[in-house]
Amino acid sequence: MTEAIDPRYAGFDAWPMERRVRALVDANERAVTAVAAAAPALTRAAEGIAARLLAGGRLAYAGAGTSGRLSLQDAAELPPTFGFERTVVLLAGGTEAGASAMEGAEDETDSAERAVDEAALGASDALVALAASGRTPYTVAAVRCARERGAFTVGIANNPGTALLAAAEVGVLLDTGPEVIAGSTRMVAGTAQKIALNALSSAPMAELGALFSNLMVAMRPTNAKLRRRAIEIVAAGGGVEPARAEQALWACNGDIRSAILHLLTGLEPSAAAARVVRHGGRVSQALAARRDGESG
Repeated sequence: MTEAIDPRYAGFDAWPMERRVRALVDANERAVTAVAAAAPALTRAAEGIAARLLAGGRLAYAGAGTSGRLSLQDAAELPPTFGFERTVVLLAGGTEAGASAMEGAEDETDSAERAVDEAALGASDALVALAASGRTPYTVAAVRCARERGAFTVGIANNPGTALLAAAEVGVLLDTGPEVIAGSTRMVAGTAQKIALNALSSAPMAELGALFSNLMVAMRPTNAKLRRRAIEIVAAGGGVEPARAEQALWACNGDIRSAILHLLTGLEPSAAAARVVRHGGRVSQALAARRDGESG
């Protein structure tokens, strides 16, 4: 269906520019609708991913073309956003395919199996694999191989009844239908995949202590913009003015979680840091333990 020709857009090349732009923009409403319909499957997938990550496993991705590059982007955002670095990206065509199209690589099932083996994916890991068509040989082979090795597998496709959905432990159908420009699945299908990836890689981070309420407390303040953002987060989480938040943040060596706990409990910075570590990075649990009388 994603590669079907939609008669509603016949003559697109002759349309006025505004009509073309509006058609391309408006079509993305289907992406949001498709992901919303897949929320139950995405929830099962996120729960499975969280369980593996809590046990110390890695979050792996597999894809070709646009799907692979979306995976690469999602993985790259996790360290600065959540301080999470245990990622693996299996990209058809290798790292060079991240910057340029290598369309023939998507047919190479042997290279997919080899990539899974070289990454040593196993029972402690989770793999999210994406293919708009749902039948990309590289991606399907990666899922089958990873699942045989015991990894928790999620398959995301934009066509129903496809091999990728069947191969994965949890299949997620994003039924976006045909594209405005026929066959160009980097558009609505790609938008839906990006939304799904946002949910799958972000929701489990709350289990890992990367969030306090809805604040990014594992973020790394490595430049001026992020230092300002870190101060704002500490101020919001600790219920203080920015000047006091900045003092607390630097007293805690730039660690947002320790700074918030220091402000909310009065613990010395070193004691706050130790408590955060003791509770797996979860500020909420560290606070609850303090209220329950845990010392130090």
